[in-house]
Amino acid sequence: MARCDELARVTATPGTIERVYLSPEHARVNRLAAEWMREAGMVAWQDAAGNQVGRIDSDFAGEAPALLLGSHLDTVLDAGRFDGIVGVLMALEVVRMLRVPGDAGNRPRVRLPFALEVVAFSDEEGTRFGKALLGSSALAGAWDDTWWSLQDADGTTLREAFLDFGLDPGRIGEAARRPGELVGYLEAHIEQGPELDDRGEPLAVVSSIASARRFQLIVEGEASHAGGTPYDRRRDALLGASEAALAIERVCRAEHHVIGTVGQLEAFPGAVNIVPGEARLSLDLRGEFDGERDRVWRGIERELDGIMGRRGLRWQAREVHRAPAVFCAPLLQDVVREGILSALPPGADEPATIFSRAGHDGMAIGAIADVGMLFLRNPDGISHHPDEAVSAADVALGIRALAEAVLQLAADR
Repeated sequence: MARCDELARVTATPGTIERVYLSPEHARVNRLAAEWMREAGMVAWQDAAGNQVGRIDSDFAGEAPALLLGSHLDTVLDAGRFDGIVGVLMALEVVRMLRVPGDAGNRPRVRLPFALEVVAFSDEEGTRFGKALLGSSALAGAWDDTWWSLQDADGTTLREAFLDFGLDPGRIGEAARRPGELVGYLEAHIEQGPELDDRGEPLAVVSSIASARRFQLIVEGEASHAGGTPYDRRRDALLGASEAALAIERVCRAEHHVIGTVGQLEAFPGAVNIVPGEARLSLDLRGEFDGERDRVWRGIERELDGIMGRRGLRWQAREVHRAPAVFCAPLLQDVVREGILSALPPGADEPATIFSRAGHDGMAIGAIADVGMLFLRNPDGISHHPDEAVSAADVALGIRALAEAVLQLAADR
């Protein structure tokens, strides 16, 4: 918990927490994580995408495949101090608990049929360049060269930022791991919702990570004089976009496991005395299953057709992100469940199994390895906000549960 506080002090904006990809703050937290990895007996390195990685070998075979543990250290703007961070630090504690001392002159190892690696992913949030999961996509061998032209708010391209950070864009492929190198991926994370808090339970097994689609919606009307244009002659793009946002809420509220969010809304030309001729709004759509998510999108399309038709407006959508649902492997769900039960008092009820409505690095890693996740209770479910919280007692239980999950997986293998 003290290390969470220490990392929170590494920020681009004093008074808030802000760490984005390929920034000086990214470099500073990687150096801290590397120091803590070495303290735990690991060999540490920064990979070709800027992810910080540590490894401790198996006592049985130096080149054994690795079980990957970890999360991310980057943040949204004005972030909390636990989203991602607590998962990296818990993984380090698991390694510290499971290591065995080396002989004189030898490094510590783990008495497991696999090595342990801890990864602090570099860009889960996508805050700087608008594309999430850059670090984990590189590790999964899914880097897309079209991303090099992405720009941040200052016009710096991703390629330029790589070079400024000291990374070589031509070596990005070296970050990729082959499926045979990994036993699986386990991540501990605060729940970014209120279900565990409502249930009064500290830990949960994650069944899947929600599918997602993101759109940029553009509504086109006609700019005209605010005083001289009667209502019956207005083609107000902002009112059409506002009605669209309400329709999105209405459609998604009718569904149990689909959430739609309009997080951005802009009007153009943006003058106080001009009827807006264009409006742009974002849509973030998430669901437990890809089919349900896509069916809801089709319903939203029909609603928007009706709204714009009534108001004499045109609309278009540009999809900017799509990610399928990722289902946690049954075996890894089982070992996480057994780990949680071993950490709880005797006779405790079976832990909850819930799906994650938030995205995680496991969405990328699932392409090359089985994924499992453990959730920790988050009071009131607040996340991506300074009030984000988790208790030291729940973290302690989570560390025990994650360590036991690793041991359960070792026994199974």
